[in-house]
Amino acid sequence: MVAESKQRGFVFTGWHMLLVMVLFFGTIISVNVFMAWNAVRTWSGLVVPNTYVASQQFNGKVEEAKRLAASGIEGDIVIKDGRIVYHVVDAGGQPVVADEVSATFKRPVDEREDFTLSLVPSGAGRFVAERDVPAGQWVIDIATRHQGVKVFHQTLRTVVTGGNQ
Repeated sequence: MVAESKQRGFVFTGWHMLLVMVLFFGTIISVNVFMAWNAVRTWSGLVVPNTYVASQQFNGKVEEAKRLAASGIEGDIVIKDGRIVYHVVDAGGQPVVADEVSATFKRPVDEREDFTLSLVPSGAGRFVAERDVPAGQWVIDIATRHQGVKVFHQTLRTVVTGGNQ
């Protein structure tokens, strides 16, 4: 005859299952709420104000981009010690004649720190502006004009380290 033990071990009850379910789904929901809050806080979601108008302008922008790319003009930007220097030359390496250069600095996702600068001429094909650029990734949209006509348009992606590069 086998003696029965009156000592009872751990018994997994419905209350334990309820606790497991609440903890599991509570974790999932908490992470989702945090991620959604963070996404909404850092990006407006607005890409263009009016998608219909943007779609109508698309082909024209593509043709303009092809024309400007075929011109052989190249630009180079240096960001260092609170100074932004943009140098632009034609296909033959000669400085490009321009009277207006604007650079729009945009964060890849967040628009709160975006800013636009007008660079002033500082020698042949060289344009400068004074401004500290915060550290991090930037997309720089540069438009070069001569007598109101766009001569060159360039978009650069760069990383500024330590406050300045």
